Amino acid sequence: MWILYSLLTALFLATSDALTKRALFSRDAYFIAWARLVFALPVLAVSLLFVDIPQLDRTFWGASACALPLEIAALILYTKALKASPISLTMPFLSLTPVFLIAMSYVILGERVSLMGAAGIFLVAVGSYTLNIHTMRQSILEPFRAIIRERGVLYMIIVAFIYSFTSSLGKMAIEHSSPVFFGSSYFIVLTALFTPIAAGRSSGRMTVTKKDIVPLAAIGTTFALMIIFHMLAMSMANVAYMISIKRTSLLFSILYGHILFSEQNIGEKAAGGIIMLAGFVLIVVSR
Repeated sequence: MWILYSLLTALFLATSDALTKRALFSRDAYFIAWARLVFALPVLAVSLLFVDIPQLDRTFWGASACALPLEIAALILYTKALKASPISLTMPFLSLTPVFLIAMSYVILGERVSLMGAAGIFLVAVGSYTLNIHTMRQSILEPFRAIIRERGVLYMIIVAFIYSFTSSLGKMAIEHSSPVFFGSSYFIVLTALFTPIAAGRSSGRMTVTKKDIVPLAAIGTTFALMIIFHMLAMSMANVAYMISIKRTSLLFSILYGHILFSEQNIGEKAAGGIIMLAGFVLIVVSR
């Protein structure tokens, strides 16, 4: 079931990201990041009605308190990455999170990966390099230079690193509460904390018009479903393995980028995504 939940997480994440990318064409990045959270609240609040409130200890509160400021930083950079660069180019770099998690989940949770899992990580790295293979006509090192020049990619690499912390801390909090309770309550608190930041940094008015309601509701609903399935899958599996499956969202993102935004070089980006996916499979099989 954790594989199914992880795949549903990937699908809803890619869908929410594609809808967010479209909304960013006309609205401020901080407003959209805030609206994505706000419009997820109804689904998250309703989900709390169907779960018992667990007994919460110091570990739960400590993990949550450490994760929240990191989550806010990642949220800002994530949205800026979607605005700054093509979605089919930026999203695959989230696949670096499992790479970082190899060390982070061991330090925080004591979770280990096998040699086959390490082979999967190698394929993830190769796939990341292949995403910019068209630039190798100039130099073997040109893809790295292209990554440095692409601001959205740099943002997403930082986000991937931050998520290795928050994923491990989230798993710890789940183990000391419950998946749905933690996921819903965590993002409700995150929304409350992020609201004054978004209001202060937004270049436009924090106003939701009638024409905004449907697209923002779609963004928020898919994001909320992603959160719920993410937490359920996280509670069942090694965090590095679960995040690896979640990163199959990149394949959906590449497809969305081509269909919705007419992004180019899709063939080679898809090839890189498939190589990454092969790495994900090795990581899962090694479990």
